[in-house]
Amino acid sequence: MILDVLRGLALCGIALANFPEFALWTFLSNEEQAAMPTADIDTVVRFLQYLFVDGKFYTVFSLLFGVGFSLILSRHPVSLFLRRMLILVAIGFCHLLFIWSGDILLLYAVGGLLLPLFIKLPDKALLCIAVLLILLPVGLDALTEFAGIDFAAPFYDAWWRSATEQGITDENFASWLRDADSYPKMFAFLIQGAHERLWEFVGGHRLPKVVGLFIIGYLIGKNRYYAHLPKLPLKKLFFTTAAIGLPASVLYACSATGGHAWGLTVHSALYAVSVVPLAFAYVFGVCLLLQGAPNWGKGFAFAGRMALTCYITQSLIGILLFYGIGWGLGTSFGLVSIEATALCVFTLQVLLCRLWLRYFHFGPLEWLWRMLTYGKYLPNRQKEHVPT
Repeated sequence: MILDVLRGLALCGIALANFPEFALWTFLSNEEQAAMPTADIDTVVRFLQYLFVDGKFYTVFSLLFGVGFSLILSRHPVSLFLRRMLILVAIGFCHLLFIWSGDILLLYAVGGLLLPLFIKLPDKALLCIAVLLILLPVGLDALTEFAGIDFAAPFYDAWWRSATEQGITDENFASWLRDADSYPKMFAFLIQGAHERLWEFVGGHRLPKVVGLFIIGYLIGKNRYYAHLPKLPLKKLFFTTAAIGLPASVLYACSATGGHAWGLTVHSALYAVSVVPLAFAYVFGVCLLLQGAPNWGKGFAFAGRMALTCYITQSLIGILLFYGIGWGLGTSFGLVSIEATALCVFTLQVLLCRLWLRYFHFGPLEWLWRMLTYGKYLPNRQKEHVPT
């Protein structure tokens, strides 16, 4: 249950991170954000978002992907794992190109395809490689800042060429999806958005970070630490990671809201030393809570068991609420209202997941992914037998 609870918690945090983009608030200029009725409280919420949310839940989700990979690789040949990742590539690509430009699944799938390259190495070597991969973006950003080597420049140029071809400019960027009253107009934005996402992946050096986190998650799963929680010094681990991650996250939030005033390299270093330790503090904190109150996280667990379905449906709900082909509410609300909406959406998902799982073993997309992986029909209704 602990893995499902953590996965559900990560989904809640991912909703908080993504809904400002669904609502197009992120695309507004500073002046437009400041003109919102809730601008004063939005400033506080934005700081708290960088402090407690930004990067942390994506990190937890990445660790859990790594744990899941270890479970698959312990029971099945690498070929089946690779087939599962290739199917995720297709799911992520379709999500990116046809639904939402902020997709993370494609990156996860590519990172997952690289994981078998490392799994035969000793644990200590894997841990060293993981740490180096997580810290690698700091060195790459230093090369950009001090040597003028911009790895993402060609992707940035390709993005704006695509945007220009679609008629998207700085002036209409924030309002395009709000005004898109047909899917073809929305799709025009998604085409350039796919180019933008590639630029974000390269410029943010996302792949080495993700693979590093996958490796750590793989080690956690391989050694089954989640199954031996009473033997772990959870309190010590929680306070140690929180003592590192929380102060560093305060500095990271100051850098993020201050326009990287201390420079790109310092900002990148703060990200690395804040996001990963605080994400681990969240994990250890949840483990402690579940030891004291085992039923505490049941709601999160329902969503965690249907993580893929919840992730995709968050995108669909965001489109319905904020884009012109839905209710067109984008750019209408301040950040505090958007985050409240995200929490409401996640709460609704928990209730629907609980109802669904009364009758089915897996969420609809999890079931489809599983059948495509095994290449055969698998029963899903609760009264049907599901092979292990």
